Amino acid sequence: MAEPNFWDNLEEAQKLGQQCSSLKNKLQEYKELYEGYEEAQIMYELGEEEEQYFGEAEKKLLELDEKLNEAELQLLFSDKYDISNAIISLHPGAGGTESQDWTDMLLRMYTRWAERRGFGVEILDYLAGDEAGVKSVSLLIKGENAYGYLKAEKGVHRLVRISPFDSSGRRHTSFAAIDVLPEVADELADEIVLDPTEIKVDTYRSGGAGGQHVNKTDSAVRMTHLPTGVVVQCQNERSQISNRMAAEKILKAKLLELKRQEQEKALANIRGDQQEIGWGSQIRSYVFHPYSMVKDHRTNVEVGNVNNVMDGDIDKFMDAYLRMQAGGQH
Repeated sequence: MAEPNFWDNLEEAQKLGQQCSSLKNKLQEYKELYEGYEEAQIMYELGEEEEQYFGEAEKKLLELDEKLNEAELQLLFSDKYDISNAIISLHPGAGGTESQDWTDMLLRMYTRWAERRGFGVEILDYLAGDEAGVKSVSLLIKGENAYGYLKAEKGVHRLVRISPFDSSGRRHTSFAAIDVLPEVADELADEIVLDPTEIKVDTYRSGGAGGQHVNKTDSAVRMTHLPTGVVVQCQNERSQISNRMAAEKILKAKLLELKRQEQEKALANIRGDQQEIGWGSQIRSYVFHPYSMVKDHRTNVEVGNVNNVMDGDIDKFMDAYLRMQAGGQH
């Protein structure tokens, strides 16, 4: 970066700048871990003379343990797509307004999770529900290893609660499906080449409940990839060009995922086992009534504070899933 001609190629310079920043962060994390370890040692040695320092040493070790767990988790991001931004799509199951409201609650949960980590959140497509909630929404979550974390969330999420939309106060069960894809970065774009002759493009007017999700021109874009039948749409940007670019981004991500699934299927046939997360597989339950609990059915991790979870505190579930996946790889 100190070379005189470093900024001649702005795009390449920005990529190298991001890589440099990532490496500096890793070095800083290591430095903080080592310094924390040394401080704890000193506190322990002082505690042998004055007992009060044992408490300080214990406190420092607990802080160190939390940071070390996070550092260990970073080592699990071994897939070449893990470092990518994530495209996350949320869709309600059957149940009308109740399931659409549940989808909106999950939208807030993932937005809050991203904010806690300092990740950027960009709405790619949003279709509001008829009375409340959302019918469908796609987000781009931007941050280092965003896909690595969020791939743990792919699957069906189940809600049990007293529905605010039921005048009789009955308990309802609702479902929402979460799909997670890696954004196709420039260095991976060569793997997916879009042939214009294989893509059908339709334009239409954005619709919804009003406000920012509505405009009066045919700016919304729907793309159909004819060979695979994959359909994507984007209507949240103001211009047709911006919506088209966003739709292409989602389409590339979906085609990349199809390619990965084909490779995984071939490997699974060789191994003799194939595990797939589909609409029928429930990965996590969120119970508001008759008791308060969130349970992940893949790892058996349970959390009693539902409100904290819905406020974006979902790292425990991601951590356990990623460690389980790493433990199952040979």
